[in-house]
Amino acid sequence: MFVDLGVRDFLDRAELVYPDRVAVVDEPDQPAPSWGEVTYRDMARLARGQAAVLDALGVAAGGRVAIVSQNAARLLVSFFGVSGRGRILVPINFRLAAAEVAYIVADSGAEVLIVDPEVEHLLDTVTAKHVFVIGRDDENIFGVPGSTATPVEWSGDENTTATINYTSGTTARPKGVQLTHRNLWLNAVTFALHVALTENDVLLHTLPMFHANGWGMPYAATGVGARHIVLRKVDGGEILRRIAEHGVTIMCAAPAVVTAALDAAAAWPGEIPGRGTVRIIVAGAPPPTRVIHRVRAELGWEFIQIYGLTETSPLLTVNRFRSEWEADEPMEQARRLGRAGAPALGVRIAIDEDGEVLARSNHVLDAYWNKPEETEKALAGDWFHTGDKGSLDDAYLTIADRKKDVIISGGENVTSIEVEDALIAHPAVREAAVIGIPDEKWGELVTAIVVTDGSTVTAADIVAHCRTLLAGYKCPKRIEFVDALPRTATGKIQKFVLRRPFWEGRDKQVN
Repeated sequence: MFVDLGVRDFLDRAELVYPDRVAVVDEPDQPAPSWGEVTYRDMARLARGQAAVLDALGVAAGGRVAIVSQNAARLLVSFFGVSGRGRILVPINFRLAAAEVAYIVADSGAEVLIVDPEVEHLLDTVTAKHVFVIGRDDENIFGVPGSTATPVEWSGDENTTATINYTSGTTARPKGVQLTHRNLWLNAVTFALHVALTENDVLLHTLPMFHANGWGMPYAATGVGARHIVLRKVDGGEILRRIAEHGVTIMCAAPAVVTAALDAAAAWPGEIPGRGTVRIIVAGAPPPTRVIHRVRAELGWEFIQIYGLTETSPLLTVNRFRSEWEADEPMEQARRLGRAGAPALGVRIAIDEDGEVLARSNHVLDAYWNKPEETEKALAGDWFHTGDKGSLDDAYLTIADRKKDVIISGGENVTSIEVEDALIAHPAVREAAVIGIPDEKWGELVTAIVVTDGSTVTAADIVAHCRTLLAGYKCPKRIEFVDALPRTATGKIQKFVLRRPFWEGRDKQVN
């Protein structure tokens, strides 16, 4: 027997097994009226209503529905209401400029565009056949309240595209990543297995849902009947308050979110919420060892690191504390947890002759939307080429850097992440990014862009500190102090922005 895998499976099961359980607690502070608490029965009804509306609009299976929204219950429902019956959801980064959103809507060929009231200004320049604003046009998005409309059924081919997720486009036009129902189903189930997700979990959406479909957690948490707590905007204090109020047990986050929680904890009265019960899953960049140690020691949360890309749905590797490490010192335990992790079930990882990380799994994208040459390049040799440099040691993957970010200074390769880890270990350094800039003598000069805690620390102090941890050639030769580092909406540092003033006017970005 063969049964197609589909994203609707997760909500169908939740409605069947947990109909009266609260599925989602919507963000209370938002421009659209909050939905408050929604049960799994009502969540499934809303998803059917959305599918029926798309039927009435004439959006056929395979049609694209774009949505620009911060985290919201309406966005969560759309993962099932749109894709659950064969249409393709295109979740768009709400921080993008109008021209960038217009490009994605046009490139994807979206027939329907749904926007959050906070970004309604996009509609001045972004157009689609059908345009709706969340809250104001809810009946045109999810149907009449209380409706029991029955949408047209869909054949359920697992190899069809369920979502098109556009990459951040930090160096060029973003590419649309086509993820199939099979990709998303297996990613969600594998993720749930590795982080031991159960019906008793309470998921706080600290990760933007648009980003790689919330790493698959909207599907996985729904399938096991867990409770979703919607957080619209990341704030360290608010994260702690939601944990205390709702009994949150699990979160997904970029390193910047971890830092926000640590900062808020310093002023939190009494015991930190979630001590001994919260597990935080981190990806987007390898966090510094000291930060990992602080999460475990100061917050008392379990730290789990994963590695993956939008193109891999995203799960490739998982790093969770092992009993074999019990005897290690806490900082050594943190160092071990700083690795990207071991391959997840069903994933194969290899390193090619250039040091690039390659992957094979059921989670790897079907294709880049309308980009056959890019697809062929990314999947050359039947392996997905991540563009990251790394190494494997005892089955554990360590990411060295993006291939283009390796600094060659005086003929020696310098891994920026290693230097950044040393910089962050200085108590006065809040954040740091390391880049190479052109230099006549060394070829490229190791340069640190640093955000401090506001103290009077000097560049000489920081370099002296680095020399206690790194070989001399790895230490920054130049340090620039800034108030903040440029980041994408998902917390990744935009190193191309930092490099730009140093490399402008040059034909090549290496020296």
